[in-house]
Amino acid sequence: MNPVDVAGLPVGDGHPPRIMGVLNMSVESNYDPSTWGDVDGAVDHAERMAAEGADIIDVGLQSSNPKNPWQAVDTELERLERALEVVDRADCDAVWSIETRYAEVADEALARGFDMVNDVCGFADPDMPDVCEKHDAAVVKMASPPDIQSPGHLRSIDDCFAALARGGFTEKTIIDPAFGGWYDEKTYEDNWEMFRRLREFRAFNRPMLTATNREDFLGEIADRPDTEDQLAVSLAAATMEVERGADIIRTHDVPETADVAAVADFLGDRRAIESGPAAHEGEDEAGVHAAELTGVTPREVARNTALREHDGIDPAEAVTLTFAAGDLPAAAHEELMTVGGEHGLLVASGDAGDTIPADEVETAADESEGGQGDSPAGEGTFVSGTLAAYEDALPELSGRPGLEALARAIREAIDREQL
Repeated sequence: MNPVDVAGLPVGDGHPPRIMGVLNMSVESNYDPSTWGDVDGAVDHAERMAAEGADIIDVGLQSSNPKNPWQAVDTELERLERALEVVDRADCDAVWSIETRYAEVADEALARGFDMVNDVCGFADPDMPDVCEKHDAAVVKMASPPDIQSPGHLRSIDDCFAALARGGFTEKTIIDPAFGGWYDEKTYEDNWEMFRRLREFRAFNRPMLTATNREDFLGEIADRPDTEDQLAVSLAAATMEVERGADIIRTHDVPETADVAAVADFLGDRRAIESGPAAHEGEDEAGVHAAELTGVTPREVARNTALREHDGIDPAEAVTLTFAAGDLPAAAHEELMTVGGEHGLLVASGDAGDTIPADEVETAADESEGGQGDSPAGEGTFVSGTLAAYEDALPELSGRPGLEALARAIREAIDREQL
């Protein structure tokens, strides 16, 4: 993920996930704990969030909730004056973000103290990219139709992906897939599907912001319909967002979210390498970076190849799927080994009667024979291969006694992972 410098705060690969605290200064905003009509209260709230772990404070001038009417640019400009007073008075080191859909508001805010823009209409105002580039400011581009009055009014992941691609990016653009319910166009099911496939947005190779805090589509899962009861589900989601590629977590609950994001980052699978300057004599590789992408599906590979030139390899030949099966009958195991060998599937299965002494466990692991000390050696069956190999092998596995469950799992994965 190409890192972005946000007013001196690096965001992206090689850096911890950043926490964006919400500070609403619009009277129509629906979540009271983050809404402040008076400057004194807003200053206190901003300082508290920064002390609790907010790297960025996102100041909203109007609600993007579809339940509330949209506000014209003059209303935002009027409210901006109070927001600028908060920026001037607050004693904190956080980056200041202005949430707006208007280039005119962004220009004024960036000129007078704000550091970045959170554009909830995804460049619906065509002047927004030029304004942000003029100020050398980072900008969040939320997936949205080209309609200044309809932030986020999209449904499917494909719609969101296309909206982000439309109109291009600045050098410092951060993407936001746009979770939430927008005039009933995006259902809980749509949000769940996009969440499961969040990694696909890594194809843009840009830092990603997620904003799912206290969203009803999370509360529905745990039967927590009321906003005030949705902290736990929000924190659970935040850990997975970090794991799936989010670089900024936007939240009303700063200290709790900062804690879970730190744990998810430290113990998760985010792996990045950034070169030092002049790795070889005569070469300057400062800023070169690489990252291992985990949990990659054929659909994510296809997203990447659709956005850039590639060598023509079929995504089905490039991505590995892995399954585990247990209690296979001996005959089924032998058939699986035969079919796997014929179609390029790796099949590893231990005899439950064999054991590996404890002092040989490390050697056995090095030899990829698995096992635990004085326990059945590799009990169960491990199968791994490309999507294409599974597609070739599936007709021979289907209907075989003892292999029905494995064949069904493979079939479901193929249906899920294919384009």
